[in-house]
Amino acid sequence: MKAQKLQKAIGHQFKNPALLQEALTHPSLAHEKGGNGTHNQRLEFLGDAVLQLVLTDHIFELFPDFPEGKLTQVRAHLANRHTLHRRALATELGDYLLLGKGEEASGGRARLSNLADAYESLLGAVYLDGGIRAARKFVARQFALEFKNLKEATPRQNPKGLLQEMLQEQSTANPQYRVISESGPDHNKRFEAVVEWEGREIGHGHGSSKKVAEVAAAENALNSVQRITS
Repeated sequence: MKAQKLQKAIGHQFKNPALLQEALTHPSLAHEKGGNGTHNQRLEFLGDAVLQLVLTDHIFELFPDFPEGKLTQVRAHLANRHTLHRRALATELGDYLLLGKGEEASGGRARLSNLADAYESLLGAVYLDGGIRAARKFVARQFALEFKNLKEATPRQNPKGLLQEMLQEQSTANPQYRVISESGPDHNKRFEAVVEWEGREIGHGHGSSKKVAEVAAAENALNSVQRITS
């Protein structure tokens, strides 16, 4: 009954229920059985690749005027662990996870990493069960609100927030902003700010206020996002 409820929520009926069970099985359960049995890490690997492909195709069509760099930023926003966590919560995915006793006792059913990983695994299972058409249907349905919000206001309208999301995929360190210069008369001040991450400068910008300069620094960092995260 629980499996049926989940399948209804995601809009996919599995022809091979074993794939769904594998997608929901956390490694802790297999480890408690002495390392025997399947778990969802392989499906997570597959699901990540499928998600990147389907999102790329969708936003390529959705934003025909966006250059490569901006498309990359939008895709990163959609595929980051915080977005996947939100989608997992919306489907109540945590209720269906198969966990080891230790992981269950430590709150693993609500852990962000477990939910984001299982969400990717679920997409991997959908792809194996129904092919790319089923995967596209899954993403279109699951990300409909995200796509709508993007169309109305792209994440670049909050460059500091987007930069933090993207960098948190690489490290727990947060970007730090610092005003390094201030010039001009009181009625026409100019500020210069830098944004630093893990001890190095990744962007700089100018503006008529400290806030505007910091936003410009975040924009500058985002324009080099592929270099930053390599």
